[in-house]
Amino acid sequence: QVQLVESGGGLVQAGGSLRLSCAASGATFSWYVLGWFRQAPGQDRKFVSAISRGGGTTEYADSVKGRFTISRDDRQSTVYLQMNSLKPEDTAVYFCAANHDIVVGTTPSEYGHWGQGTQVTVSS
Repeated sequence: QVQLVESGGGLVQAGGSLRLSCAASGATFSWYVLGWFRQAPGQDRKFVSAISRGGGTTEYADSVKGRFTISRDDRQSTVYLQMNSLKPEDTAVYFCAANHDIVVGTTPSEYGHWGQGTQVTVSS
Protein backbone atom coordinates (compact mmCIF):
# COMPACT_ATOMS: atom_id res chain seq x y z
CA GLN A 1 0.00 0.00 0.00
CA VAL A 2 1.56 3.26 -1.09
CA GLN A 3 1.28 6.42 1.00
CA LEU A 4 1.57 9.82 -0.66
CA VAL A 5 2.47 13.19 0.85
CA GLU A 6 2.34 16.40 -1.18
CA SER A 7 4.29 19.57 -0.50
CA GLY A 8 5.25 22.80 -2.22
CA GLY A 9 1.93 24.59 -2.38
CA GLY A 10 1.54 28.22 -1.42
CA LEU A 11 0.53 31.71 -2.48
CA VAL A 12 2.02 33.13 -5.68
CA GLN A 13 1.25 36.05 -7.96
CA ALA A 14 -0.08 35.50 -11.45
CA GLY A 15 2.78 34.72 -13.82
CA GLY A 16 4.82 33.10 -11.08
CA SER A 17 5.96 29.52 -10.59
CA LEU A 18 5.68 26.76 -8.02
CA ARG A 19 6.98 23.21 -7.89
CA LEU A 20 4.87 20.62 -6.16
CA SER A 21 6.41 17.43 -4.81
CA CYS A 22 4.77 14.18 -3.83
CA ALA A 23 6.82 11.74 -1.79
CA ALA A 24 5.76 8.10 -1.69
CA SER A 25 6.43 5.33 0.77
CA GLY A 26 5.26 1.84 1.56
CA ALA A 27 5.50 0.29 -1.88
CA THR A 28 7.70 -0.07 -4.94
CA PHE A 29 7.35 3.39 -6.44
CA SER A 30 8.41 2.40 -9.95
CA TRP A 31 5.38 0.09 -10.29
CA TYR A 32 2.94 3.01 -10.18
CA VAL A 33 1.49 5.39 -12.68
CA LEU A 34 1.35 8.79 -11.00
CA GLY A 35 -1.06 11.64 -11.50
CA TRP A 36 -1.86 15.15 -10.34
CA PHE A 37 -5.42 16.35 -9.94
CA ARG A 38 -6.86 19.58 -8.59
CA GLN A 39 -10.07 20.62 -6.94
CA ALA A 40 -11.37 24.16 -6.62
CA PRO A 41 -14.11 25.04 -4.14
CA GLY A 42 -17.50 23.78 -5.30
CA GLN A 43 -16.02 21.88 -8.23
CA ASP A 44 -15.22 18.26 -8.99
CA ARG A 45 -11.69 16.95 -8.82
CA LYS A 46 -10.09 17.45 -12.24
CA PHE A 47 -7.18 15.88 -14.06
CA VAL A 48 -4.02 17.95 -14.40
CA SER A 49 -1.24 15.62 -15.47
CA ALA A 50 0.00 12.04 -15.30
CA ILE A 51 3.17 10.11 -15.96
CA SER A 52 3.75 6.48 -16.83
CA ARG A 53 5.98 3.94 -15.20
CA GLY A 54 9.49 4.86 -16.27
CA GLY A 55 8.38 8.36 -17.25
CA GLY A 56 8.25 7.74 -21.00
CA THR A 57 4.67 8.90 -21.39
CA THR A 58 3.08 12.03 -19.99
CA GLU A 59 -0.41 13.44 -20.28
CA TYR A 60 -1.67 16.95 -19.59
CA ALA A 61 -4.99 18.69 -19.39
CA ASP A 62 -5.41 21.21 -22.19
CA SER A 63 -5.61 24.00 -19.64
CA VAL A 64 -2.05 23.41 -18.43
CA LYS A 65 -0.24 22.26 -21.57
CA GLY A 66 2.88 24.29 -22.18
CA ARG A 67 2.88 25.66 -18.62
CA PHE A 68 3.11 22.60 -16.35
CA THR A 69 5.63 19.76 -16.47
CA ILE A 70 5.35 16.46 -14.64
CA SER A 71 8.40 14.37 -13.80
CA ARG A 72 9.36 11.52 -11.53
CA ASP A 73 12.45 10.37 -9.69
CA ASP A 74 12.10 6.71 -8.86
CA ARG A 75 15.27 6.68 -6.77
CA GLN A 76 13.75 9.35 -4.52
CA SER A 77 10.21 7.90 -4.80
CA THR A 78 8.97 11.35 -5.69
CA VAL A 79 6.84 12.86 -8.42
CA TYR A 80 6.98 16.55 -9.25
CA LEU A 81 4.74 19.08 -10.92
CA GLN A 82 6.54 22.18 -12.14
CA MET A 83 3.98 24.94 -12.65
CA ASN A 84 4.96 28.05 -14.61
CA SER A 85 3.01 31.06 -15.83
CA LEU A 86 0.43 30.48 -13.15
CA LYS A 87 -3.01 32.00 -13.53
CA PRO A 88 -5.69 32.78 -10.94
CA GLU A 89 -7.78 29.95 -12.41
CA ASP A 90 -5.06 27.50 -11.34
CA THR A 91 -6.06 28.14 -7.73
CA ALA A 92 -7.11 24.83 -6.16
CA VAL A 93 -6.09 22.06 -3.83
CA TYR A 94 -3.68 19.84 -5.74
CA PHE A 95 -3.68 16.11 -5.10
CA CYS A 96 -1.13 13.48 -5.98
CA ALA A 97 -2.46 10.05 -6.95
CA ALA A 98 -1.01 6.64 -7.73
CA ASN A 99 -2.29 3.67 -9.68
CA HIS A 100 -0.70 0.24 -9.78
CA ASP A 101 -1.27 -0.24 -13.48
CA ILE A 102 0.29 0.46 -16.88
CA VAL A 103 -2.54 2.68 -18.09
CA VAL A 104 -1.90 6.40 -17.75
CA GLY A 105 -5.29 7.37 -16.45
CA THR A 106 -6.86 10.80 -16.67
CA THR A 107 -9.86 10.31 -14.38
CA PRO A 108 -9.94 10.15 -10.58
CA SER A 109 -11.65 6.75 -10.61
CA GLU A 110 -8.55 5.20 -12.20
CA TYR A 111 -6.42 5.96 -9.16
CA GLY A 112 -6.60 4.02 -5.92
CA HIS A 113 -4.18 5.95 -3.75
CA TRP A 114 -4.29 9.63 -2.88
CA GLY A 115 -2.38 12.19 -0.89
CA GLN A 116 -3.97 14.72 1.43
CA GLY A 117 -3.57 17.64 -0.97
CA THR A 118 -1.69 20.92 -0.98
CA GLN A 119 -3.24 24.35 -1.51
CA VAL A 120 -2.13 26.50 -4.43
CA THR A 121 -3.42 30.06 -4.53
CA VAL A 122 -2.63 32.38 -7.43
CA SER A 123 -3.40 36.06 -6.89
CA SER A 124 -4.17 38.42 -9.73
